[in-house]
Amino acid sequence: MSAPTTLRAALAASPLPRLEAHLLWQRVLDVPRAWLIAHDADPLDPARVAAYQALEARRLAGEPIAYILGGREFFGRDFQVSPAVLIPRPDTELLVECGLRAIQAVRAPRVLDLGTGSGIVAVTLALERPDACVRATDLSAEALDVARKNARALGAQLWFSHGNWYDTELGSARFDLIVSNPPYIDAQDAHLGLGDLRFEPPGALTDGADGLQALRDIVQGAPDHLSPGGALCVEHGWDQAAAVRSLFLSRGFADVASERDLSGIERVTRGVLK
Repeated sequence: MSAPTTLRAALAASPLPRLEAHLLWQRVLDVPRAWLIAHDADPLDPARVAAYQALEARRLAGEPIAYILGGREFFGRDFQVSPAVLIPRPDTELLVECGLRAIQAVRAPRVLDLGTGSGIVAVTLALERPDACVRATDLSAEALDVARKNARALGAQLWFSHGNWYDTELGSARFDLIVSNPPYIDAQDAHLGLGDLRFEPPGALTDGADGLQALRDIVQGAPDHLSPGGALCVEHGWDQAAAVRSLFLSRGFADVASERDLSGIERVTRGVLK
């Protein structure tokens, strides 16, 4: 009879990077990573080995590990994700930071997050500013369901509206801050067929046009929904900053500027309605 399979042997045989294999084993065994290191010589139950191999096969087929695990960390918190929403990315933390600075001096600010997806931006803003009144919108009912689950799980108080950008139950409401991470990839961009993007919802990645259409709609409608002195902060593509600044200026925004992410790329543009 062959010796029982150990975690050490299983890791040695896995074609996955060690970190990814550890993450999958943590899920299968429901243990922290330190446990894996301390118990790598323990025998593994065959059923657990089979469960790991099923997850490994999904990863080897290209499925994002965030979807396999059902979650991803953002701004120091764990958020649920599913194929109905984009996978949270560190770059988007800059959008949150931009929004927080914009309302730093505002008491009980009113905040609107357009195209909330999994809710990472809206929920984070609500948790970082408990005095804020935060509303989040999305055209996808499935995405809103994920966002609501994240809000409940993390104890955030906010309101959700189903609709496309400003075409929701907003009415005549005015906000001190509008934030958005809209679809901004050009529909012809070859990257849409590569890597994790193959598995993410197309409508959250591209506007089906030149990558600027959603941004045009958001900037165009913002003055009708911002209070005087209110701010608009949007995330955009690596080569879109100049075009987005022009959109802001054409709609009368002041103090327009783009902020760079950790890679030095102009990733977020902001402006103030005077």
